[in-house]
Amino acid sequence: MTDLAQPTKNVNVGPVRSSISWTTAVGDLLNLSGLLLVALMCVLAGLLGFTTYASYGSEAAIGIAVGAAAVVAMSQTLILAARPRLLEPFFGGLDRMYRVHKWLGISAMVLMILHQQIEPDFERTVRETGLGELAEEAGEFAFNALLVLIAISWFRRLPFIGLEIPYQLWRFSHRFMGVLFAVIVFHQFFVDMPTGVDPSLSVMLNTFGLGGVIAWVHTEFVAPSLRRREYTVSDISRHGDTTALTLSPKGRAMRWRPGQFAFFRAPEAGFSEPHPFTITSAPRPDGALTLSIKGLGGWTRRLPDALRTGMSVQVEGPYGRFDFHKGGARQIWLAGGIGITPFLA
Repeated sequence: MTDLAQPTKNVNVGPVRSSISWTTAVGDLLNLSGLLLVALMCVLAGLLGFTTYASYGSEAAIGIAVGAAAVVAMSQTLILAARPRLLEPFFGGLDRMYRVHKWLGISAMVLMILHQQIEPDFERTVRETGLGELAEEAGEFAFNALLVLIAISWFRRLPFIGLEIPYQLWRFSHRFMGVLFAVIVFHQFFVDMPTGVDPSLSVMLNTFGLGGVIAWVHTEFVAPSLRRREYTVSDISRHGDTTALTLSPKGRAMRWRPGQFAFFRAPEAGFSEPHPFTITSAPRPDGALTLSIKGLGGWTRRLPDALRTGMSVQVEGPYGRFDFHKGGARQIWLAGGIGITPFLA
């Protein structure tokens, strides 16, 4: 690994010219399309909510509008958390998709607070039912619980005092988002509302509600068995504070492109939480791959001592869209420390 990082001699780089190709421009536009699409869905839900209930007064219409936008934002948060590969190109990679996921969650929290403060009152215009009252109480419970979970996700590292919520606790609490969203969907389905209005809003919210719940069920119960592939640790080598793991597939090998990364976990060694690492080897005919892991935290520092040659591990991927082909014909690459890993591949 050290030899690969050494500068070569007698290389005439020549003048560097910046050029923007049509391919790059189209790629940048495609990367923005995912962000624009999720924002458009939230705005559309808000506009539908306002126009559908405008006849019941501006306060009721605004309350419904922000509530509808909150449902759509939270649904899209769960859909993106499922790591759909078909959507990854529209965001420019999984890392950018997760940033949108984060801000969708924050936006949902703000919209839910607004919905709570401008709660529409239809008591004089609808006939209350027992199921409707239950749905209203369920929505109140889910609202408060979701605020707590989103706040934990947002303030995982508390500012100024440096206190950090343990990753295991953060991840464990995060898994309940789908359960509480299902309660929100129940609230949306059965809360007492005026009849005779345009059903377009209900259709949209029902679609996104079911989509979010299905995405959460897929993430928690289906994807782990479908996406994870079994590998065996065939070699462990250390280079200072960085450990290179060579993994050999037990069955069907994973196919990847240089610059991509994968989620790695080693339940047999007590490391069941998946962590992402760049694949630092080029694709091989036998399907073996190498991960270079630097000890930057408790998990990564303890991992090398817990692994043994022949141990079974699991890999999920590939993800990422770090592709040097998108650049020009003449490029200069700069990397420091563990940042060299995509270049090694």
